[in-house]
Amino acid sequence: MTERYAVIGNPIGHTKSPLIHGMFAKATNQSLHYSAIEGPLDGFVGAVQAFRDGGGRGMNVTAPFKLQAFELADERSERANLAGAVNALKFEGGRILADNFDGIGLVNDIQRNLGMSLAGKRVLLLGAGGAARGALLPLLEAAPAELVIANRSVDKAQTLARQLADRGPVRGGGYGEVGEATFDVVINATSASLKGELPPLSPVVFAADGLAYELVYGKGLTPFLRLAANAGVKRLADGVGMLVEQAAEAFVWWRGVRPDTRAVIDTLTIPLA
Repeated sequence: MTERYAVIGNPIGHTKSPLIHGMFAKATNQSLHYSAIEGPLDGFVGAVQAFRDGGGRGMNVTAPFKLQAFELADERSERANLAGAVNALKFEGGRILADNFDGIGLVNDIQRNLGMSLAGKRVLLLGAGGAARGALLPLLEAAPAELVIANRSVDKAQTLARQLADRGPVRGGGYGEVGEATFDVVINATSASLKGELPPLSPVVFAADGLAYELVYGKGLTPFLRLAANAGVKRLADGVGMLVEQAAEAFVWWRGVRPDTRAVIDTLTIPLA
């Protein structure tokens, strides 16, 4: 019998998840049906329950339901607990299991697809919201020399750093506290690019031979990436690889088979320039 999976969000018309998981299923000879569900803003729990009762095996969760999915879960991974949000659910027996694969998707894209090991590198993470929180633990597990969290709200950045102090070299502060330091990898996990805006960042933070990574995808040269390019950075990336890699993590969690991601990333990539 063909097993059912879905992505739930609102709005959901823009989602690439059915295409991604359809390509994964074909490449790995998995029999499954993957659909997109626009969940009612006031009816997320009911929509999940209806899908589960109809034989659904797992769901990806996107905005604005990641916090509600966190609350709904019976069991969460450490990554999900740190992020305070989940992006994948698995229905196993009578329980709802939850995880957050955004951060590991980011790290996999940087290290596997872009060929930059994070070990021993100085990493600057911009933002302290849900996207940044989901990335912190996987970034530290990659053994950077230092991970710095910069955010408009200094308290939020410092609180996150304190929570992870025993997991690696991490500190948090405001944008002004970054100073004249240079970083091998600069990751924009803020929502500024969605509004055509730029975090208050000095171009001196970019190492010319480093990497500037924008979590937003499909927007071309965002203000953040343009700042990096003008600073001489040659390696620029948006979040399309992260999108596909986090989907691959959910796929292997559900199906026990790891799909190759290269063809899917190539299909979805829009040139930055």
